Amino acid sequence: MVANPLARPFSGLISAPFMPMLPDGAIDWASLRRYTDWIVSQKPDAVAVNMDAAEGPALTAEERVEVMRVCADVNAGRVPLLSGLIGGSTEGMIAHGRDLLAAGAEGFCVFPPMPVFIGSPIPAEMIRRFHGDIAQALRVPLIAFQFPRGWGPDYSGDMLTALASIDEVIAIKESSFDANQTIQAVESIARLERPIGILTGSDTFIYEAMLMGCGGALIGFAGTAVAELVDMQRAHRAGDTAKGFAIWSRLAPLARYCWRPPIRDFRPRMKELLVMQGVIDHAAVRRPQLGISSEERNVIARLGREAGLIS
Repeated sequence: MVANPLARPFSGLISAPFMPMLPDGAIDWASLRRYTDWIVSQKPDAVAVNMDAAEGPALTAEERVEVMRVCADVNAGRVPLLSGLIGGSTEGMIAHGRDLLAAGAEGFCVFPPMPVFIGSPIPAEMIRRFHGDIAQALRVPLIAFQFPRGWGPDYSGDMLTALASIDEVIAIKESSFDANQTIQAVESIARLERPIGILTGSDTFIYEAMLMGCGGALIGFAGTAVAELVDMQRAHRAGDTAKGFAIWSRLAPLARYCWRPPIRDFRPRMKELLVMQGVIDHAAVRRPQLGISSEERNVIARLGREAGLIS
């Protein structure tokens, strides 16, 4: 029997690609096909489209469904294909999820519904009921999404216990960008009777987070350094710390530069790198997001060369 690649607790490297766009902000479908094939051919453990890196909240629901259809067509079953599940209500997200499943999604990374999940404290029962209702309706693997600190709810303590009570929840994407919170999440999950996976989403310390106990990553930086991060994850699994550090030491300066404040600019920064790599045609982002300066572009080019990602 073939093992379920999306089994709980999930561990591995999930690429969260960016969204190629034309200068007018429309989706560049030709680049998306080429880019998706480029990512999938490097064999990450899964690919998650329609995520924050892909400007998922700035896309229409219809665009997200078509993105899923196109990516599923290009992927042709080579790796598990997930989608960000975005919306403002449980009912709306379930309906959108059904459309995404029909287009080829095999599971979801569930975004906290905004503005309902803004502010603390959030009752653990609301976290459990929200994810549980989606799980019961859609019956596919789910990954909960811990936003960067200050952006949304802090999934910790009782909230992690509530999430783990849902069979379909296979992991949490821990994107707090806070080392202490990452460690606390790892320790809390380790104490659970039926643990879920914990995947770092903190692009500035990916390998360090694995050493802290994260079983992998669901990460935007794997929308560019795919093969390198796949190798790093495999080295981590094999206990080859020296190899893992060697790979990350080349990549980390670029990741930390591109995810420095203001963090929202990681999207145009990464798209500039992808253009330099020849993977997509334009570095355009959707309004109101702005592009970057020529000075930043020059630094990215230098760091990309030092990382071995561009010649």
